[in-house]
Amino acid sequence: MEKIDFSKPLLFLAPLAGYTDLPFRKVVKKFGADVTVSEMISANALIRNSKKSFKMLQKNENETPYIVQIAGSDPEVIKEAVLILNDIEGIDGIDLNCGCPVPKVVGQNAGSALLKNLPLMQKIIETIKKYSNKKYVSVKSRLGFSEKIPEKIALSVQEAGADFITFHARTRAGGYKAKVDYEAVKRAKEAVKIPVIANGDIKSIEDYEKVLSFTKCDGAMIGRAAIGNPWIFHQIKTKSYQISPNKKAEIVLEHFKSVVEFYQEAGVRIFRKHLHTYSKGIKEAASFRDKINKIENITQMQEEIEKFFIK
Repeated sequence: MEKIDFSKPLLFLAPLAGYTDLPFRKVVKKFGADVTVSEMISANALIRNSKKSFKMLQKNENETPYIVQIAGSDPEVIKEAVLILNDIEGIDGIDLNCGCPVPKVVGQNAGSALLKNLPLMQKIIETIKKYSNKKYVSVKSRLGFSEKIPEKIALSVQEAGADFITFHARTRAGGYKAKVDYEAVKRAKEAVKIPVIANGDIKSIEDYEKVLSFTKCDGAMIGRAAIGNPWIFHQIKTKSYQISPNKKAEIVLEHFKSVVEFYQEAGVRIFRKHLHTYSKGIKEAASFRDKINKIENITQMQEEIEKFFIK
């Protein structure tokens, strides 16, 4: 199993439903992400042998270290899910989602709802730790449900035996719009001995350096800022503030080929949403989007991508 080297600051790709699938993770891994995390997978769906969930677990051979994120609130269901994951090779760790703000997840007492019941959160972490044969157990959390309790959460996670924790610098009540509070993340980092990863509104090299310098965190996790902009990992790693159109074209084409390889013909339709974000701010983007929305053929789509992005 691959070791995560926390001796230097690390770059994580955050799990984002509908976006950070295997093709996207393959691209960011190649262009600078140190650790990739699967999309959030329901422990309930996993134990019901959901085909979709098992496809979401697949990883690319270059994805090491690779973490699978699960969500759930019943320790028995979590245990069964962990035992299923134990039989799947290539997974280096299991991450417990304690941050998802979506009402459907919160309504099942999972995701950020666990922040209202830290003893249950601890029991679930302990269950994963006890039954998992993977190298790491981690937690992705918010600062709290409605009030900020980062130190309490971090200490509970550490006490339960987790190896590291990622903090999204907002509460559940803050959604994605509230101002990020890295002062609170800094307090969490100072409260524990385990590594702490910073997450939330890290959109540039400057943001990354500022956040790590201020919080003294052990790395940063980037999610929404990577959509339509996966070269952010390349920029941070190479300290290249500008990225050439050719490098962008290389990454877009690499992503498209990976999507088609994974989803076959369906990949053409799936990739449209990515092309919509990739093309933002580029001249004649509107007509390009209009054109690709009608394309179903792989070769034709690749030709249009090359025409638009290769300068």
